[in-house]
Amino acid sequence: MNNPIDRRVATALQSYTVLAVIAVLIGAAVVPYAASVAEGDEQYVAVVNIDETISGSSSQETIQKLRELRSNESVEAVVLRVSSPGGSAASSESMYLAVKRLSAEKPVYTSVGQYAASGAYYTAVPSDRIYVTPASIVGHVGVIGTAPTDGLSSSATTGPDKAHRGMTRDEYFASLESMKRSFVGAVMTERGDRLEVSRETVAEASAYQGGRAVQTGYADEVGGLEAAIAGAAEAADLSEYQVVYHNPADPQGLLLLSGGSGAGGNTTVAAESAPYTFRGVDSVHFLMIYGTPENQQVIYNSSAQGGA
Repeated sequence: MNNPIDRRVATALQSYTVLAVIAVLIGAAVVPYAASVAEGDEQYVAVVNIDETISGSSSQETIQKLRELRSNESVEAVVLRVSSPGGSAASSESMYLAVKRLSAEKPVYTSVGQYAASGAYYTAVPSDRIYVTPASIVGHVGVIGTAPTDGLSSSATTGPDKAHRGMTRDEYFASLESMKRSFVGAVMTERGDRLEVSRETVAEASAYQGGRAVQTGYADEVGGLEAAIAGAAEAADLSEYQVVYHNPADPQGLLLLSGGSGAGGNTTVAAESAPYTFRGVDSVHFLMIYGTPENQQVIYNSSAQGGA
């Protein structure tokens, strides 16, 4: 060890050994602590933002997050922070079912921002309570059916079921009516005892704002996000809790729509492009949205038909 190089190597090895021992000791101390955090007594209210047009991709990301929160025992209550005009009919139905499953296991409250309209209201309706601000717009229970501007025209196909872009006109109308009935039925089931309007009125697809939404029974209370969080915590019997925020989805795959008249005035919103649209091929759209599609022919709007 008289060689200077050997001495430097030995010193370096000793230093690394000391560091390794320290790392092991720190790791031994940290691992139990990390486990205690994961399994600790902290209780949470989770806030999930739904502030985009409801599309196939955004809905799947949100549904996955709701599934995770449902199985997380540390999350005692969930608040949906909704500010959306709705979107795809199929995706809105999937969101409704996910929220309904969640609400069967823990308190779910909704805080409405600008609006929870059409498919977004469908999503929120299984909530235990819905809070609105004076400017919030809720409701608009109905379905819009659109088709390419040349309508449901036929073309050369390999079989009768391939005509009319996959469905006949009668099948198209039947699908719309079925979706409308499901939507109206869900509203009546979830809020029937709180509604101050009839089933027929619900099917007319009116949108209500702020205090009027509470008066009609479409919402429960005028209040902001903090009120909804406090309400959800109280429903879960929490005196001390942490609030965590989740923003699971970003808008993508969108089709511009021009907003309709009503409590919100004229707006521009977006809806998901048809999931099976390819270059040079267009198809029908089924939408639960607060607005009218641009560059599409509205073949049928159940919102304007009434009935149930």
